[in-house]
Amino acid sequence: MAKPRTQFVCNQCGYETVKWLGRCPECGNWNCFEEVVKNAPAPASSSKIQIEPQRWHAQQIRSLQEINEDDEIRFYTGIGELDRVLGGGIVKGSLVLLGGDPGIGKSTLLLQICEHLGKELTILYVSGEESARQLKLRANRLNVKTEGLLVLASTDVETVVNTILAKKPDLVMIDSIQTMCIGSITSSPGSITQVRESTNAFLRVAKSEDIPILIVGHVNKDGAIAGPKVLEHIVDCVLYFEGERNISYRILRAVKNRYGSTNEIGMFDMGDEGLCEVPNPSLTLISGRPQGVSGSCVACILEGSRPILAEVQALVTKTGFGTPRRTANGFDYNRMNLLLAVLEKRAGFFFGTLDVYINVVGGLRLDDPAADLPVALSLVSSLRDRAVDDDLIAFGEIGLGGEIRSVHNLAERVKEAQRLGFCRAIVPKSAMSQLAQLRGLKMELLPVSHIKEAFAVLS
Repeated sequence: MAKPRTQFVCNQCGYETVKWLGRCPECGNWNCFEEVVKNAPAPASSSKIQIEPQRWHAQQIRSLQEINEDDEIRFYTGIGELDRVLGGGIVKGSLVLLGGDPGIGKSTLLLQICEHLGKELTILYVSGEESARQLKLRANRLNVKTEGLLVLASTDVETVVNTILAKKPDLVMIDSIQTMCIGSITSSPGSITQVRESTNAFLRVAKSEDIPILIVGHVNKDGAIAGPKVLEHIVDCVLYFEGERNISYRILRAVKNRYGSTNEIGMFDMGDEGLCEVPNPSLTLISGRPQGVSGSCVACILEGSRPILAEVQALVTKTGFGTPRRTANGFDYNRMNLLLAVLEKRAGFFFGTLDVYINVVGGLRLDDPAADLPVALSLVSSLRDRAVDDDLIAFGEIGLGGEIRSVHNLAERVKEAQRLGFCRAIVPKSAMSQLAQLRGLKMELLPVSHIKEAFAVLS
């Protein structure tokens, strides 16, 4: 029997080497090599997954013109926010990876999908983390009583694949991929090799049998999906659940989607009976906004085709330390420092000896450049201790020269703000030609070209 040999495997891309390296030559990441002990290679007869009969369909060659677009069939999940993120539903034969922090609602979302689709389709739920009895208790709590749900509590990939080929379900859910293992591979479940090869096995089943498969993936301490980065390249769609444990709102975001846009987001509210859709996130995020309080301004960002309003809060106070503190929650920290530098240099507001705190209410993250002007207004409002009018909203990107630049789809943002009751809007002067085409606009538009003009509105 051959002696076990030690190798080092990159936990990001799966690159293997016989010695430890500080930087991976394949993906360029630092300190990503993990020590793996490999035993002697298994016999050739057991080196692959054994499928009971050989039932993979032979793929036929067809020209592009012969392929009918109507062959693409989507399953509507009954959850509008999820269908929006997926691009209209689950595509047949697709492999979808759902990641997120523990306890954020991944398994809950899968069971709620089963409740709707199980009325007409046969669904196989493979549970690798819970027993069948534990899954039944969770289904009862979520009021999932569909008869089309089949449960398999197993972690063996060979067993799962053979069950799929035998039962031919319409939809398969794997919870989770880190618990799946292939017996012929000597590494432990959750290792890079096991996760990669298990996903490849499910990919072959999904494509050959035209069965959509949803896979749950854990995340590491950095928030990325655990396992090699190649895992995200294998699947057709990667969804991330975002949110804080102490906040009930959850945001579902697509970071990869071969069948739809990656800009759409879905919003949910986690309650005792599972995830509830939030069809109007803007109204939810700005509800309960304090009236007449300084340091608060409303921003509008665009997520895909949906404009979303969120409240930005800023607190500027005298520091008690030699170096002032800077904290940003829901807004980029480096962008905050850039805006502070522009405010000092171009507008004459001094923040050098003051602590600055920025918070975006509701757990939303503002990555849109259109949030620059609302953040700057909230900072100056807190510095002056003078409140921004409750019916005022601002749009605009701030340049290093203090100029206010236009943002894309400004008309859609203005219409959403008017729908929610805002009467005045600070807009870039260069974008007034876009807004001139709007019909029935009842808002008062305040065009500005420099941050000094925008701050004059607060006077």
